[in-house]
Amino acid sequence: MHLIPTEEEVLSLVRRTGALRNGHFAYANGLHANQHLEAALALRYHRLAKTLTVGLSRLLRANPDVRQMIPQLSVVAATVAGLPVAYGLCEALHARQVYWAEKESRESAMRFPQYLEQALGEQVLLVDDILRSGKQLEEARALLESKGCRVAGMAVLFHQPTPRTLRFGSLPLFYLARLEGGYYADAADCELCRHGVPLERVEADEKTEEAREMLLYAGS
Repeated sequence: MHLIPTEEEVLSLVRRTGALRNGHFAYANGLHANQHLEAALALRYHRLAKTLTVGLSRLLRANPDVRQMIPQLSVVAATVAGLPVAYGLCEALHARQVYWAEKESRESAMRFPQYLEQALGEQVLLVDDILRSGKQLEEARALLESKGCRVAGMAVLFHQPTPRTLRFGSLPLFYLARLEGGYYADAADCELCRHGVPLERVEADEKTEEAREMLLYAGS
């Protein structure tokens, strides 16, 4: 294992846990895909979670701009699912603090926990487990900037983009592995269905909901 694990090493590790599967998957929201990643299945193993977050921390330390601000850095999770990543990075980097953004419902505005106050000019590393559509990361970024924070970069374990994944301009994005999955908005659009590939049904989460919205938008 390399000090910063290679993409092949990362994918091999998560496949062994069952977190990464190839096949034909249909989500409750209608989205179809040829690959399914459930990061929580990998992160349930402390040793593996530490391997991934320490590897990501080394990637971050290699960036001189990030390295010099680490003692003052706030590590902020864009979703609750990103908290294991945030705490692992904070421990490995010896950053200043961890907190997170949250929503009462999918339709509600993103917010921070009550009584949590941001400092003007606060340096922030915004993190999550997976980047798919990028919508939640962008919402968290906008919220932080509205509080006077400076988002210095984004870090995720896995980058699994859709054809319409948001771009973040010049903001640095750090990740351990990029997965090139095939997404289809519904069964009528799915090549796997047309070829009769056996189907496995899985639950949709907020990130897959947003990925489907992106595909529908692209086709309109």
